[in-house]
Amino acid sequence: MGNDRSLLLHGLAGGVLSGLGLCWSGPWWMLPALALLWSSARSPWAAALWGASAIAISHCWLLALHPLTWLGVPALLSLPLAMAVWLICALAAAVLTAAWSVVGRCLPSPGTLPHALVLSLIWGLTETLLAREPLFWIGVGGSVLPGDPWLAGLSRWVGAGGLAAVQLLLGWGLWKLWLLSRTDTGFSWRWSGLAALALAVVHAFGALALYGGAPGQSSGDVMSLALWQPAIPTREKFSDRRQAELPGRFDAVEARAQRDGAQLLLAPEGTLPLDRRRFDDNALPVISGGFRWVAGQQRSALLLLDPQAFGPPNAIDKHRLVPLGEWFPAWPGLSGLSAVGGLEAGSASRLWPWGGPPAAVAICYEISNGTALARAVADGGQWILAAANLDPYPQLLQHQFLALAGLRSLETARPLASVANTGPTAMFNAQGQITDSLAPMRPGLLQAALQPTDGFTLYVRWRERPLWWALLAAVLALFKTSSGSGLPPALPRRRRTLPPDRV
Repeated sequence: MGNDRSLLLHGLAGGVLSGLGLCWSGPWWMLPALALLWSSARSPWAAALWGASAIAISHCWLLALHPLTWLGVPALLSLPLAMAVWLICALAAAVLTAAWSVVGRCLPSPGTLPHALVLSLIWGLTETLLAREPLFWIGVGGSVLPGDPWLAGLSRWVGAGGLAAVQLLLGWGLWKLWLLSRTDTGFSWRWSGLAALALAVVHAFGALALYGGAPGQSSGDVMSLALWQPAIPTREKFSDRRQAELPGRFDAVEARAQRDGAQLLLAPEGTLPLDRRRFDDNALPVISGGFRWVAGQQRSALLLLDPQAFGPPNAIDKHRLVPLGEWFPAWPGLSGLSAVGGLEAGSASRLWPWGGPPAAVAICYEISNGTALARAVADGGQWILAAANLDPYPQLLQHQFLALAGLRSLETARPLASVANTGPTAMFNAQGQITDSLAPMRPGLLQAALQPTDGFTLYVRWRERPLWWALLAAVLALFKTSSGSGLPPALPRRRRTLPPDRV
């Protein structure tokens, strides 16, 4: 019973450290958290506690949904509903980590390197699959930046899923080192030296992936961008006052961008209303978030308002919709918790040939799906455009969004422009580094230079396929190890003639 309590304590402590790591990044949080995960994984209940506490801390910004009265939710139900969404996410994480623990208990040869490798790859690949689903998944792979850019450099070879698997293996090594120090009376500091050497080698490979290759070659001329951060509170956005003042603010921003020599103005998700007649006389090409109707379905989209073009604007629709907030099951009388009503998803492709350098587009938390953006880059995307509206959430979510944006830039070796209502509005170079940014929560206009790039990283070329191959090889090695030497010993052949002494 005391051992069970110890495992639960390990799960809770590891989950708290992991939650802090997902909030503020850095191996000093995540590696000890993962070591405690391996310790608590011996009990599914302890592993569930690890996952629940990690997501409860890292996703605490969900509580900022309250108050929901502006969407018609009764005041008495607003806080319980926000807490329910938060707890559902924590419960989902608990179920996933408990299932991972059960898989580990079912696999042979626990405690061996092949066993740890299989479980680490399963975790990493699961993160990439969850990043394509409706919930906003911020996994271990996204916890590295900005604290450890050299380790994050590995994402150019193996993506966020491989980065998560590497961190799981490092955590396993730290856990084994801790066990060895407690059980081996002959423990010496040479084991700590070997662990430090392994950590240094991993970082050396990350630096090699980041600086040693030649992807991300300049392609075409530099474009001058203007990124608009309107800082309009979402709860006030559809009020008569805000709607009346929006065209004037838009015209003033466009005029300033034109005076500063911008070739393209970027505005965040959902900026333009459905009725865009007051925005059709723009003199500068504008890419802005807005809404449109397609075959009787309302969609959230990025729209190109080009003064030289005629007809409907070129657009790319949002594919990954927020459950409840934008999408709701088609039940009578239900349209979701959205001021614009229920939305429909657009095409899964994130490549947008809008007329200038082709862009890989992430609208809102599509930024967490590195696979889709890598596929768009492989199809010709020369830069990444991330448009979002993270209000009313606090700056914690903006920090996590920036970490994911930097990781997407690193994976693909593409510059990335992030434009958001209250932030983060920033420009990344092809090395995943922020070159320009605006202060959060305040209106502003950021002038930035965009250098489109060509060339493919290993991750863009192969995406998760090497991880699947590695998992298959690790499973085969694990079961071969568990069955002994592999092939059974050969049986002695029976003689067909009598021995000479019996003739």
